[in-house]
Amino acid sequence: MTRHAQSERLRLCDELDRLGPDEPTLCEGWRTRDLAAHLVIRERRPDLVVGGFIPFLAGRVGRQQSAIAHGDFAALVDTFRRGAPGWSPMSRPKIDELANLVEFFVHHEDVRRAQPGWQPRELPAAVQGKLWSSLRRSARLMFRKSATGIVLIGEGQGRYAAKLPDHHGTVVLRGTPAELVLYAYGRRSVARVELVGDADDIAALQEAKLGLS
Repeated sequence: MTRHAQSERLRLCDELDRLGPDEPTLCEGWRTRDLAAHLVIRERRPDLVVGGFIPFLAGRVGRQQSAIAHGDFAALVDTFRRGAPGWSPMSRPKIDELANLVEFFVHHEDVRRAQPGWQPRELPAAVQGKLWSSLRRSARLMFRKSATGIVLIGEGQGRYAAKLPDHHGTVVLRGTPAELVLYAYGRRSVARVELVGDADDIAALQEAKLGLS
């Protein structure tokens, strides 16, 4: 099988190596070192991942993540490049593809689009198709806090009704699957997406909190 998540992992690692540890990202408060630490913890430190959801452990988790982030940056990126350890389900190619393609794509763009002069990448049609499939699976969760109805139109993919309207009308979001994914995951300021609808409905969508939180 083609491993798009693996390819995106390697491209993200190359970008982190090129930029170094102290460049900005789109993740508020995170430099590139913090993002690299997050990626390694997600795959290799389930204790810290779980601890992040337990309020009284938040301080300990934060300190350990900071210590990892401020270690040897080249070694940190190399650890992420090697992939999930054998005991992790994400080491299996099919699970890796399902669990990580969007994660790695979004974080790659978090790094790229925080730098001056960025431009959208030309992604292969197969990758756009996979991103569209992932977005369809998660769209109702990602847009659940919007008071407007949401219809997604992915270039070359079709349309998907992600949410019925609550207190407003419907907004149509049009763009490549990659740009729609970024919008859905809260990267609205850099996502090149066309919004079509009543001005008040568009304003309500732009004020809504999107993503997993």
